[in-house]
Amino acid sequence: MNDDRTTPAPDSPFRPDPGDRDAAPQFVLPLVVRIERGSPPARTDALETAARAVLVMLSDERSVGDGEWARAIRDWQDARIRKVVRRARGAEWRRAEALPGITVTGKSAEVRVFPPVPLDGWPKDLARLQVSGTDLDDPDPVPPADPGVPTLWMNPELEMSAGKAMAQAGHGAQLAWWALPDAVREAWHAAGFPLAVRSADPADWPALTGGGLPTVRDAGFTEIAPGSCTVVADHPALRHRRDL
Repeated sequence: MNDDRTTPAPDSPFRPDPGDRDAAPQFVLPLVVRIERGSPPARTDALETAARAVLVMLSDERSVGDGEWARAIRDWQDARIRKVVRRARGAEWRRAEALPGITVTGKSAEVRVFPPVPLDGWPKDLARLQVSGTDLDDPDPVPPADPGVPTLWMNPELEMSAGKAMAQAGHGAQLAWWALPDAVREAWHAAGFPLAVRSADPADWPALTGGGLPTVRDAGFTEIAPGSCTVVADHPALRHRRDL
């Protein structure tokens, strides 16, 4: 589950083709969504909560400077950016919560994000969790996104499991975070990272993907074809800069 800038540089970690950095040790950002029997979260809320969880991890004081997670974050961002979403309930969730990480809560969703781990070095309590089974629905109609709120637009032509879509939403949030100036990042952080995840109108998709906004392209490891454009990150500050 990799993301890709709209026009990646040859040595960018967001390129669709293998490069020198693929020879480096690979890391992954684990996310675990709580899915209890009888009370699963709403799909859109799970996607939004996962996106906010990625932003919370990136901005946490332990992830920057000399923080205890900073080295892992740097190693992860220096190669291909991977995010994997697994599901847990009951005792599985309690064991996951006992590991170092951050739990982010939405309206109905709970997502715990962990510092990056080696691709083949997951903690056993996370490695045993299932990736499949994250098929979620929205029981109620999803309202239109507020134009003033950062919105992660999902490709309306791609079908993805909720877990896959959560990872893609996280990629989009991360690209937006990297593209923003420091003052806007700080304001977004202080506000608690409000954002929306919505499926784009098919008629709007060409303009969104061609408008210069941060764009996620999947490496094609799971579910969808390599190079597929999955998400466009439409933050108002980036929209303003695009229109200048």
